[in-house]
Amino acid sequence: MIKAIIFDMDGTLYNERDFVKSGFEASARYISMKYGLNFEDVYATLVSDFENGLRGKNFNVLLEKLILRDVEVVNLTEIYRKHKPNIHLYPDAEASLRDLKGCFKLGLITDGWQETQENKISAFNLRQYFDAIIINDILSKEYWKPSKKPFQAMLSKLEVRASEAVYIGDNPLKDFIGAKELGILTIRVRRGDGEYDSVELDDEHEANYTIPNLLFLKELLSEGAPYGE
Repeated sequence: MIKAIIFDMDGTLYNERDFVKSGFEASARYISMKYGLNFEDVYATLVSDFENGLRGKNFNVLLEKLILRDVEVVNLTEIYRKHKPNIHLYPDAEASLRDLKGCFKLGLITDGWQETQENKISAFNLRQYFDAIIINDILSKEYWKPSKKPFQAMLSKLEVRASEAVYIGDNPLKDFIGAKELGILTIRVRRGDGEYDSVELDDEHEANYTIPNLLFLKELLSEGAPYGE
């Protein structure tokens, strides 16, 4: 019998690209005000590069294009990580959390820098829904997914067995391996607009089930999960 549902946050409960654009907006405002540049142009450059596939070096490339050699990338990265994000839950995620609250124990496991993730949690007011939240950065780097350690910690916090839990994520590169090793049923949400929707991997990495949005979750569980007693 399923007693607990554990969620990933980034890409699962909201569109991760929205946070990226919110961070770009904060960084672009800083640069435009400090150097008298047009905010819209700076922001558009960051977004365009990102949408064209640039990852990890976005601020380096921006500063090269703007010929700003006295700006440290680390400063822009700090602004990006620490800004108060303008982001919203997916409608199906918000509806599902409201529906599931009180019916199951709810847990949240998220990778990422502590302050960044705390800001997201506050922006979504997520603590009203969850019985336990684990930000893996608080524990240590070895707790970041795909490690099974955060899942073990969450099972302990929720006081359930692995066979009584479900884990929902969006990224097969890291989300499901640790949970499956413990015997937790895994579900991938694949809406069609996510960062990892095009990723196809082997059975070890993939979830046990895939759903198009979280509104299908309760129906799936009501059909009877192949785990539990």
